[in-house]
Amino acid sequence: MYDLAIVGGGPAGATLARLLGRRRRILLLDRRDLLRPAGSTPARKCCGGLLAPDAQKTLGMMGLALPKDVLVGPQLFVVRTIDLQSGQERYYQRFYLNMDREKFDRWLVSLIPDTVDVCCPAVVKDVRREGSFYRLQFIRAGERCTANARCIVGADGALSLVGRKLFAGGTEQKFYAAMQEWFPAQAAPPYFSVFFDPRITDFYGWTIPKGETLILGAALAPGRSAAVAFGELKQRLAAYGYRLNECLKREGAFIARPRCVPRFPAAGGGAALIGEAAGWISPSSAEGFSFAFRSALACAKSMEDGLDGFAERYRRETAGLRRQILLKNIKLPFMYHPVLRRLVMGLGVAAVNIKKN
Repeated sequence: MYDLAIVGGGPAGATLARLLGRRRRILLLDRRDLLRPAGSTPARKCCGGLLAPDAQKTLGMMGLALPKDVLVGPQLFVVRTIDLQSGQERYYQRFYLNMDREKFDRWLVSLIPDTVDVCCPAVVKDVRREGSFYRLQFIRAGERCTANARCIVGADGALSLVGRKLFAGGTEQKFYAAMQEWFPAQAAPPYFSVFFDPRITDFYGWTIPKGETLILGAALAPGRSAAVAFGELKQRLAAYGYRLNECLKREGAFIARPRCVPRFPAAGGGAALIGEAAGWISPSSAEGFSFAFRSALACAKSMEDGLDGFAERYRRETAGLRRQILLKNIKLPFMYHPVLRRLVMGLGVAAVNIKKN
């Protein structure tokens, strides 16, 4: 019987396990093999791998500094913003840390105390409440296994199994198919680019240079039309100097976009969701690292005085995150309504001038 089972070993789950690992008996499960060195086993996640200022600040507050081998060049200081429908283009100053997402996740897991049982790769198949505890069924090395825990936290992403099994009527969210393709680019542009075009998606697309490669990605409506829309995006980018011919690899994942402030429906008081599983992700940019860290911190704090009733304390601890989600939803029309976006870009508010050689 564990005190706590955490499903998902990404930034949210790994951070919670690290914070509580020496005070509670914890089981952490993830479908990826995150214990071996990077490159030895596939453990990739479809992600741009940019650490925004809010996430950098939270890492600093936790007393953490990124190791050198997690970073990947170039480091980025401006965002190239293109409205493909109107043809408007602007540059905005932003400060991101460009990193290797796989190495980042492995590094976070390496910080977890050895008192935590890290079980990966393990595919969780079922979660249910049985009396005063939770029973998990998962497959590891081809064998079906069972574990019990007094409490459970779902940190298992947009399509959270824990959320679907234990929470009735969770946060209202819209789901997207995030698609990425990698291309060779020995002279990749020194900026992060974002693209808006309501003919392709009501969210956005992006390019991110990674060493000698360039990632092209987009958040698209799920279904067969996603591949078609992705192809249209590639065609339209050719006019802006993007050469996207030889695809090196493809990846994809579902991402959530909260339409309202995350809610916490009843689940017996011994279960909670953190990170994207709870809807903690920016509805304007899909930035999730800062929300993952902060929700894990809030959850850990809610357990300082014991496990009984921690879910209600967690709800109170995340009041600031709920306000931030609300403010970002208010910001949405200025980014995604075509007329308002053209007005803002036309005025050049906060834009910077780029001198090209």
